[in-house]
Amino acid sequence: MLARRRRVYFAMMGTCIGLFVLAWGVVRIWSIPAAVAMCVVAMVIPPVAAMVANRRGPDDRWWDDPSGDPKSDEWWDELDGKKRRQ
Repeated sequence: MLARRRRVYFAMMGTCIGLFVLAWGVVRIWSIPAAVAMCVVAMVIPPVAAMVANRRGPDDRWWDDPSGDPKSDEWWDELDGKKRRQ
């Protein structure tokens, strides 16, 4: 799953860079409003790409990861009724 999200992220960011380069290298010669519109679309892509790349999958059990604080982990394990992790 991680590799797929990484590929999607890089594809989206590549599209973003491509839109900027095409907008100001080629499209602006014929239509400045179209070039500006392409840049606006490119400006929206990076936050969406970050959300896609950082999304947790259904198989990611991030809530079971230890926090690094033994006392906190022990407290949460006690609440969950689990044996203490070593």
